[in-house]
Amino acid sequence: MVVEVKNLTKRFADFTAVDNISFSMGKGEIVGFLGPNGAGKTTTIHMLLDLITPSGGEISIFGKDFRKHREEILQQMNFASPYVSLPYRLTVFENLMVFACIYNIEHPKKRIEELLEMFEIADLQDEPAGTLSSGQNTRVGLCKSLLNKPKLLLLDEPTASLDPEISHHVREILLRIREQENTSILYTSHNMAETENICDRIVFLNHGKIIADGTPIEITKAILNEERNEPALEEVFFRVIKDTKTI
Repeated sequence: MVVEVKNLTKRFADFTAVDNISFSMGKGEIVGFLGPNGAGKTTTIHMLLDLITPSGGEISIFGKDFRKHREEILQQMNFASPYVSLPYRLTVFENLMVFACIYNIEHPKKRIEELLEMFEIADLQDEPAGTLSSGQNTRVGLCKSLLNKPKLLLLDEPTASLDPEISHHVREILLRIREQENTSILYTSHNMAETENICDRIVFLNHGKIIADGTPIEITKAILNEERNEPALEEVFFRVIKDTKTI
């Protein structure tokens, strides 16, 4: 397994953000990490990146204990989120070059140029990051996340600020990378149609707990308690929110 999480928990004082969850990811698998706001998705991702320390549980990545092999593992991972800003005064190219140096990328200029072309933003390379639109910033973040050709990619709502055409292009890129590089991708989104389209499996969270784990069609059947021939993740999402409000 590429990722194995066992009994992972994160408490902030009296509040439990992630409550004893366990899940795994295989090589080349795209796993949707879904749930309402506050379900524990981003907190879990931050623990997988070692940005916050778990209150309990175990994380194994690439078959190794994360705490004992942190630097080695992080060199083979990467992350993107539209909610992360780059240093405003550095240009797009300068920002990417900084990260390329951190990851010890061979031929960094060539790799940066490849990615800028891939995401159709080569014309922005000399623009200061502070002048970018939210959609442009998102695409630069995706370029950053692919610099080191990661074996494990964590994407937190990667298309949230993109228009439909560019979102479709990004999904095509991710599917192609999975096919070519056998990259494993953990993918959060509030776009249920997008999730059905790209994800092999779904881990659905609510109130910090995993309430279902399976293919999109299995998740649909489990939560709606109905036989369906097609996934209906949007209905699932609304059902979970409705049930949460009645608790």
